[in-house]
Amino acid sequence: MYTLTADEYAYLAELAKAYRDVHLPAIKQKEGWNPRLGIDALCFQHHGDSMVGALITPCELWLVVVPDQSRLTEPLADSLRLSLPSGAYQLSLERLPSGYELYKRAILSNLEELENMQEAARLAQQMMMRLMQTAEEPDV
Repeated sequence: MYTLTADEYAYLAELAKAYRDVHLPAIKQKEGWNPRLGIDALCFQHHGDSMVGALITPCELWLVVVPDQSRLTEPLADSLRLSLPSGAYQLSLERLPSGYELYKRAILSNLEELENMQEAARLAQQMMMRLMQTAEEPDV
């Protein structure tokens, strides 16, 4: 596994802006909207031909997969089954303006208690660490 490039970080920042532009008006109307939080793509790492990470919003923490657009040979399916060391997760496709496409699944739906984006970033890091760890076997 290697670190993301400057171009990949810039791409994720633009993707987060596109997501914000589409969703922020509706997010502000949701119960549980936290005005101390913004929208940001965090903790991404390579996983196959995609980048996997977290998308934080003022209401939710999402598990996100961003496919490598340069390697696509056909349109993306409406859903994706993502296999991580912790298990398998079903994600839904979202198409954003300017050609951004991502798969997402809400992991946490109430972020009212977070005081700032630093706390949100720590939460995203914890989520990604747990998702990338092998699920523990039950004791028999």
